[in-house]
Amino acid sequence: MIRKEKIKVTFAIPTLSAGGAERVMSYVAQNLDRNKFEASLLVMGKQKDAAYTVEGIEVIFLEKEKVRNAFFGTTNYLRRQKPDLVISAIVHLNTMMAVISILFPNMKFVGRETFVRSASLVKRKRFSFNTSKIQKYLLDAMICQSQDMKIDMIENFNIPEEKLTTIHNPVNEKFKLKEAKNSDGITKFITVGRLSKHKGHIRVLNSLSNFGKPFTYTIIGKGTYLDEIKAKAKELAIDDKVQFIEFTNEVPHYLQTCDIFLHGSFVEGFPNSMLESCAVGTPVVAFDAPGGINEIIEPGINGFIASNEDEFLQCIHKVINENYFSPEKVRKSVVDKYSADKILNDYERFIKEIVIDQSSTV
Repeated sequence: MIRKEKIKVTFAIPTLSAGGAERVMSYVAQNLDRNKFEASLLVMGKQKDAAYTVEGIEVIFLEKEKVRNAFFGTTNYLRRQKPDLVISAIVHLNTMMAVISILFPNMKFVGRETFVRSASLVKRKRFSFNTSKIQKYLLDAMICQSQDMKIDMIENFNIPEEKLTTIHNPVNEKFKLKEAKNSDGITKFITVGRLSKHKGHIRVLNSLSNFGKPFTYTIIGKGTYLDEIKAKAKELAIDDKVQFIEFTNEVPHYLQTCDIFLHGSFVEGFPNSMLESCAVGTPVVAFDAPGGINEIIEPGINGFIASNEDEFLQCIHKVINENYFSPEKVRKSVVDKYSADKILNDYERFIKEIVIDQSSTV
């Protein structure tokens, strides 16, 4: 099948607020080859909440408080725009798009998964299974961020393997190699991410309370768990060492000036902040958890993975006491595998397969 015109792709996200899915989707939309693709970004939420600047493509805000309220605005937009492919992200929007796909049989619809569902929705497993059935039968394909996620979708939600593809998150080029290691004798720790229970800030604080040396700990992010994290730091008598930053455009700077990135999550999708820390040369100590952590961290190369709080603390001391974590080596470990060019090529190849190759076999 020969196709001369550009492939029209609409990327759909709930909001453009600060978050990994929003950052990745908007980045991919902006950076597809414009000689081959015509991309647009459809945002269910409000423009005033946008945390990222998007340039060079059409951006439409439906100005809705909830995804479900954007159903008719989405269908009206798709009728006007007539994209060849719609790629959405985050489970509730993927489910709505699966239903909408019934109205547009000539369009392709793809959902991008953002977490390992079975590990993070234990109390809502019936809901998760029902949404997965809708997506299984109505979406043309699903993108997984990690192999853990792909395996979870196959084994726990019966999604056919042929409907799944794994595309990792890219290392954004703005995350440059740090110039030098910290040498003031105070170990600087950092965590970047949403403040929620499953992100595991509490178990990180428990480990740090036994560190026994001068340190500071910077937590960048906002969320509903802020008060609990602050209360725990105070209870452990380390609150004077912990600083909270709700949002900043200077995340690369903070990662570059810290010694170790601490990752406490109980479940992930494919953690952007961990990837970005390695990209600037700052090693990671993380708890073992499903969701791509074992794909990013190479023990002894760019960090360590711990199974409990005591081991987490031991890993921190190993990073400090051993000298083989050169920033150059840490950066190389992720840039070689997850460079923006490589991931964008993966997306472009996937889009062509869905739109052109599948259409030619119908």
